Amino acid sequence: HGGGREVVGAGERPRMGSARKAYHAGSWYSDQEDVLRSQLESFLASAGPGTLKEVAPGSTLKALIGPHAGYSYSGPTAAHGYVNIDPSQVTKIILLGPSHHVYLRGCAISGASTYETPVGDITVDVETCKALLKTGNFEKMSLRVDEEEHSLELHLPYIAQVMKGHDFSLVPIMVGSIDAELEKVYGEILSEYFGKPGHLFIVSTDFCHWGSRFRYTFYDRSFGKIWRCVEHLDRKGMDLIEKKSPTEFRDYLEEYNNTICGRHPISIFLQAVNLSGVESSIKFVHYVQSSKCLRETDSSVSYASAICYSSS
Repeated sequence: HGGGREVVGAGERPRMGSARKAYHAGSWYSDQEDVLRSQLESFLASAGPGTLKEVAPGSTLKALIGPHAGYSYSGPTAAHGYVNIDPSQVTKIILLGPSHHVYLRGCAISGASTYETPVGDITVDVETCKALLKTGNFEKMSLRVDEEEHSLELHLPYIAQVMKGHDFSLVPIMVGSIDAELEKVYGEILSEYFGKPGHLFIVSTDFCHWGSRFRYTFYDRSFGKIWRCVEHLDRKGMDLIEKKSPTEFRDYLEEYNNTICGRHPISIFLQAVNLSGVESSIKFVHYVQSSKCLRETDSSVSYASAICYSSS
C-alpha cells in the first residue's frame, strides 16, 4: 500500500478538496438541523456533567472511544463520552473508524476538504492528511468510499455540536483489516500526535454483535442468561483496553472472536498511547446493549463509551 494509492470504486475518478456529504443523514440520524441539534443537546444534558470532572478533575482529555450506530440506538451512549470534551482545549481531532464496505489492507485518509453535517460543517486538516500520505503507509479514500462508510460519519454531528464556535480541524482515518505488526506501524506514526497539546483522538467502535444474523452466538451457560454472558465477554475486552494492552486485547479477540467491529482502530490507538510516552488512563464510562438476548433466536449489539485522560 504505497504512497497514497487511491481506494476507488470502479470507473470512479478521484476528486481532491471536495465536500463529503452527510450520506447517512435522514436514515441513521435526522437530517433536520433543529431536530438533530435538540436531540444531541438532550443526549448531552442527560449524560452531564461527565465522568472526567468526577474521577480526574483538572486532567486533560486525550481521547474518546464511542459507538457508531443509529442515534436512536447508540446516541445516548456516545453522549457519555462527548460530554467530557472541553472545546476550548481542542484544536485537532484524529478520528479512527473501521472500514465496513471496502477491503483495505492498511489505513486510508480522506481526500475531502470539508465534512458536511446537518449541524454545521467540519474542516478537514488537509495538511496533516498530506503529511500522513507522505509516510507511504496511507491510501486516499475516494469520495464515494468516504461517504458510504458510516463508522466515521456517525461521530461527525457530535463533533460539530460539541466544538461549535471553536476553531479546530479533523483528520479522518479509515482503518482496514490489518495484522498486529501493521497496528504497531500505524500506532507509531500516530503516537507523535497523541503527545501534542490540543490533539484529541476519537475511536469509533461498537462492541459485541450477538445472534445468528451476525454469525456469532458464543454462549457460556455458567453466566446465566445470554445477555449476561455477552456483557461479561464485552467487559473482559473493555478491561484489557483499560489496561492499555494491545497484545492481551488481540489474544482475547483470537480466543473469543468477539465481534468488536473497531478492533483494529482500538489496537492502533492502544499502540499510539503506549508509544507516545504520555502517562494516561483509560476508563469506560457507559455500557448498554440494544436489547437483552434471552433466546438463541434473539440478537443484540453492545455500545460502550470510554475516556482517556492525562494529568500531566
